Amino acid sequence: MKNGRIAIPTEGSGGLEAIRSGHFGHCSVFTLIDIKDGEIINVETVPNQEHREGGCLVPVNILANAGADTLIVGGMGTRPLIGFNQAGIKVYYETTQPSVKAALEMYINGKLPEMMPQNACGGH
Repeated sequence: MKNGRIAIPTEGSGGLEAIRSGHFGHCSVFTLIDIKDGEIINVETVPNQEHREGGCLVPVNILANAGADTLIVGGMGTRPLIGFNQAGIKVYYETTQPSVKAALEMYINGKLPEMMPQNACGGH
């Protein structure tokens, strides 16, 4: 069974029904979902902070400080991927589900691949 604190980059005010952000570093908030034995036990949000070119480790620090151990994204560059790996946060890749809840369900059901450096976006 899946356990942990999952972060999903989200538009607007966040939450399970919110739309996922297409670019993790420029999302409005991160929706944080605590799961135990595959069940949702808590949902909260943490605001993202604006970052400039080269500041792509800002989200790493935000999510590490928030206690996330998993991140679900539609894409990211190599540098932040390495940063998340170094912080002990596993990154999973999902590009088809528009809502936070749908992507989370895919993760809980073991249907998401872990993101590897060869999956990272160029130019970040």
